[in-house]
Amino acid sequence: MELNVFIEKFAEQYEDTPKNQFCADLKFRELDEWSSLVAVGIMTMVDEEYGVVLTGEDIRESETIEDVFNIIKAKVAE
Repeated sequence: MELNVFIEKFAEQYEDTPKNQFCADLKFRELDEWSSLVAVGIMTMVDEEYGVVLTGEDIRESETIEDVFNIIKAKVAE
């Protein structure tokens, strides 16, 4: 699992935000486009791509894209 690939897949969940804005330390919930629908899209993508179930709490506790990535890595390692 690579962070850069994850960031690309994460960015695909946003329709209007330019993809070049996405980086590891982006505070994704501060984007204007952030919504519960985007959150569900991210959770679905993570389940399909990585076989990991993210919870709403996982998303709420994450500030940056890298935070989400690290949660996924920890769950994969379990």
